[in-house]
Amino acid sequence: MAKLPTMIRPARPDELPALSELALRSKAVWGYSAEFMAACRSELTVRAEHLPLAFVAELEGTIAGFYALSVLDAARVELEFLFVEPGSLRRGCGRALLLHAREQARRLGCSAIAIQGDPHAAGFYAAVGARPIGSRESDSIPGRMLPLYELPC
Repeated sequence: MAKLPTMIRPARPDELPALSELALRSKAVWGYSAEFMAACRSELTVRAEHLPLAFVAELEGTIAGFYALSVLDAARVELEFLFVEPGSLRRGCGRALLLHAREQARRLGCSAIAIQGDPHAAGFYAAVGARPIGSRESDSIPGRMLPLYELPC
């Protein structure tokens, strides 16, 4: 049975290193090599500029996942991060975070969330109603194309 996060709250500045490490652990679940993960480290580092729209999910008193949005324009935000602690996968945490992100986007007056997703997460994004809209080159791995999605708010 899926166990939902007990709380979703704003991320704190002191949590940035822990969130960055969580992002790396979560990404590594897909079996990427150490070299690949090293190339992604900078892109998966959560920085102070992410904090205004960064939120963490707590499950049983610990951080189970997080997301961060960035504003693209008056109508759209981009999902910069959405990562779940490997031990909390398939417990409803990712879905709860994305629903929270949609609500935050609506509060900003946006009608859509742009998502550049890992190819392994395609099933998740399809299940939550995101539609594929193309691809974009990875910021970490030159020549690697990543799927783009749009999720209506």
